[in-house]
Amino acid sequence: MAGKRVTMQDIADACRLSRNTVSKVFNGRGAVPPGTRALILQKANELGYGLPAAEKSRAPQPAGGSIALLTSNMPVDYHFGTFFVTTFTDQICRAGYTLKMFEISADELQKKQLPPHFVPGQTAGIVAIELFDADYLQMICGLGLPTIVIDSPAHANIHPIACDFVSMENVASMIAVIHRLQCLGARRIGFVGDREHCGSFFERWLGYRMGLEETGLTLDESLCILAPDASPYNDSVWLTAQIARMPGLPDAFVCANDFLAIHLMNALKKMGLSIPDDIMVTGFDGTSQSALVEPALTTVQIPSIEIGRMSADILLARIRNPELPFSWTHIRTNPVWRQSTGQSR
Repeated sequence: MAGKRVTMQDIADACRLSRNTVSKVFNGRGAVPPGTRALILQKANELGYGLPAAEKSRAPQPAGGSIALLTSNMPVDYHFGTFFVTTFTDQICRAGYTLKMFEISADELQKKQLPPHFVPGQTAGIVAIELFDADYLQMICGLGLPTIVIDSPAHANIHPIACDFVSMENVASMIAVIHRLQCLGARRIGFVGDREHCGSFFERWLGYRMGLEETGLTLDESLCILAPDASPYNDSVWLTAQIARMPGLPDAFVCANDFLAIHLMNALKKMGLSIPDDIMVTGFDGTSQSALVEPALTTVQIPSIEIGRMSADILLARIRNPELPFSWTHIRTNPVWRQSTGQSR
């Protein structure tokens, strides 16, 4: 910009940031994420704008630091997050960041406390997974750090909070499952899972209801197992008792995830029932275990690797430009038909 005095607005335009964000760096008033600060200083240096006094003794630093993963339930087997964490970590490491994991205890969750070793001032951004307490998420977003939440509390769309959300698409795939089950002869279809557990479970419940309505089938909650998520869904005796209370056996069960479906199948086998001859079962998530059980489980495949990459890209963009509008991204999912419904893929 020879012959023209460079202004903060010029730097803001070059970085695609607001002038207010640039002003915070040069006036020392207000916190700016490390990655954004580095971008502003680098662009200021390129344009020939004078650096703040505290920065004159050193060159602008590249983006870097740590990104905190906060969870109340570390993703393990039977969970799409197992592959999500691997690809998310790879993506942020390529951008110069490291990942620090923090598992939030029940006491910290109840008291709305941060983990003891979590230091906001040393954190460039936050990713929250398996964290479905709306008040706790509100507290995290109040820190003013770039934050992305994977999945959400059950009714997050009613009370939106200041962060980006990424979730798998749940409704359309569940509707497709109900349509296919109806074509396979199912007339009485039950749902298994706590519909209030999280956003994805609630959306799968909505898809189940909408699918029944579209196919002209009746919603009968007496054929459903809707107990709170803390209930012993992995206990065959408990599951058998829930099924025994039903007025009759449904033609099919759709389960909120593969974990629930696999344990339900074990309980049905112990009752002497054949899958799919006596009853069909479907899951959701597309975990590796779904293909290994006998019979192989019909499920809905979540592209967890791609979700990891896309979530990292969204968070990195937020770190670079905190002024971006918050987004809610749904990633397409696909039903995978296997022997638990009498069909192969």
